[in-house]
Amino acid sequence: MLEETLLQVLRRKVRLTVAGRTDAGVHATGQVAHMDLPSDVDIDALVPRLARALPGDVRVTALRRVPGEFDARFAALRRHYAYRVCDEQWRAAPLTRNHVVVWPRRLDLDALNAASRLLVGEHDFVAFCKRRAGATTIRELQRLEWTRDGDGVLTARVSADAFCHSMVRSLVGALLAVGEGRKPADWPASMLTATERPSAITVAPAHGLALIGVDYPADEDLAARSLITRNVRTL
Repeated sequence: MLEETLLQVLRRKVRLTVAGRTDAGVHATGQVAHMDLPSDVDIDALVPRLARALPGDVRVTALRRVPGEFDARFAALRRHYAYRVCDEQWRAAPLTRNHVVVWPRRLDLDALNAASRLLVGEHDFVAFCKRRAGATTIRELQRLEWTRDGDGVLTARVSADAFCHSMVRSLVGALLAVGEGRKPADWPASMLTATERPSAITVAPAHGLALIGVDYPADEDLAARSLITRNVRTL
């Protein structure tokens, strides 16, 4: 959609590289992308031009020039996601139905966090990923914690240096089984010894998930970071 709109506005084909590809139905409030443009393009004027041309559910909020070494995907240090679920159906706000999952059973916040702490660190997350040919499933999960607000919404905040396909939704799906009492707190972490994806792990609904931020190093460290990220990791 964005590439098509850029073609319409700039009258030239532009290829975007994004920080992270999200599953269908997943939202993004902090997506980052880069593209190559001629120096004569007025990037300040491009933001309002795109706003007029894009559909209402897509917005480019800012543009800036970056060093040639910048790569939205490979130069990223970490990505941040939030997953939101409401386990009090009578309190589920209708206006949030497109980005908060309504859960039919009460969830134990302490159990969710106890299970989440056991997953943090560098592991092979093959049990929580849809494997892709040639891609590693080793990731460093840097943050996974849950909070509950006054409106009955639980939010999981998840950060890692990178994520595999469906990894966050699979982690959340396993943790929800713990939160509702169907599985013990150590069950999701026990899946880290798996060599393939087990059928017992359910992928949580897409619409509760949002990419909320991406971190990058200083400009002088961009090239080095991209080289590190491109290496296939092993444990």
